[in-house]
Amino acid sequence: MRFASHRDIARALERALRRAEIPVAFSAGFSPHPKVSYTGAAPTGVASEAEYLELTLAEARDPERVRTGLDEAMPNGIDIVEVLEARGSGLADRLQASEWSVELAGVDPETAAAASRAYLAADGVEVERMTKKGRRRFDTRPAVVRLDVGSGPDGRAPGEDHTTYAILRMVVRHVTPAVRPDDVLNGLRLVADLAPPSSPLMTRLAQGPLDETTGAIADPLTPDRPAAHTTVGTGSEDDRAHDRREGAPRPSAPVTGARP
Repeated sequence: MRFASHRDIARALERALRRAEIPVAFSAGFSPHPKVSYTGAAPTGVASEAEYLELTLAEARDPERVRTGLDEAMPNGIDIVEVLEARGSGLADRLQASEWSVELAGVDPETAAAASRAYLAADGVEVERMTKKGRRRFDTRPAVVRLDVGSGPDGRAPGEDHTTYAILRMVVRHVTPAVRPDDVLNGLRLVADLAPPSSPLMTRLAQGPLDETTGAIADPLTPDRPAAHTTVGTGSEDDRAHDRREGAPRPSAPVTGARP
């Protein structure tokens, strides 16, 4: 599924809306289209565990009923994890940053860590990327809030007894022009000559409001949760976040081939 484009996923969603008989509202005019708004969609070639969209319905429906119907109608590898009734506006404004995991097969963790330190120490790291308006040069460094490195057991990739690998974890602000994880990898190549021998596997782990002090990303749906408008829990925010994760619907079973 990481190789499905945003347009592919949008078409799959529209078909799922029809199959699940969700009364989505349509725009007026000569070419009506479903009122579906996507925010910060992941680029083609990466996986994501944190994509968000907004639906406008023509009539009221129970959010859990909408979630169940859509999840059953979507293809394997695309899971509708949660649906909430919007209790406020500005979802796009809440998605201020993303956290990414980038697996680099064949790269020693110490080498990756040294490259990350060099990147963070730089005043600016300019890269070039082809855009709709032609080739554009921009500085990626201000967008990167956090960049660190971890590795698997003994530095070996799962199922590969003799392959070293490194995992980059980065938090990147949503800025204009957008800075993507592959832009950061290009920056690492420029400042530290870090060039993975094979294509990296990139996964978005979260997106939401950014804590500039800690670099942590909060849950963007908190203002829409009923608890936020009724009672205040007695546990800590970490406890409540853990309860939400434990109670969330689980993704579909993994399939062979490209990872979802």
